[in-house]
Amino acid sequence: MNEPIIHRFVMLALVAFIITAAIPFVPGAEIGFALLLIFGGKAAPLVYAGMVLALSLTYCMAALVPVQYLVRVLSWLGLDKTSGFIAKLGKAKADERETILARTIPSSFGSKLVRNRYLVLAIALNTPGNSLVGGGGGLAFLAGKSGVFGFWPFVTTVSLAVAPVPFAFWISYAG
Repeated sequence: MNEPIIHRFVMLALVAFIITAAIPFVPGAEIGFALLLIFGGKAAPLVYAGMVLALSLTYCMAALVPVQYLVRVLSWLGLDKTSGFIAKLGKAKADERETILARTIPSSFGSKLVRNRYLVLAIALNTPGNSLVGGGGGLAFLAGKSGVFGFWPFVTTVSLAVAPVPFAFWISYAG
């Protein structure tokens, strides 16, 4: 293969990666990991930037989805308690949402989780089993829809949380 064809293939793979990683319940991290395995450490900065961009895109797209639509989908899936909770959260004012979220978990643990929500998000992004809430795309969507995560702190958290694996590949390539 010549270099222009490889370049086009890499760019196409990167665009496909960003689009698919932005969709909840699509294994974006695994696709990024596959790209790192195929192209090595030299692709690490692109994979890293692509994942940060994809999750930021999903965060922003959450604002475009009406709460009523989300409530209807959750009800259709039989998740009536979740549907009711989302409806209640959607009707609340922005400054009341943190309190509502903290009260959903008994004791002071709920308020500690809400107070440290960015740390919780970073851990959740790197925890196996986060696919139950849609993986990274689902977590980014929930963060954007919840109204309790600011955009720039969210981007900073995501930037730090997704860095270890691409950084390890990049270091191995540079070394």
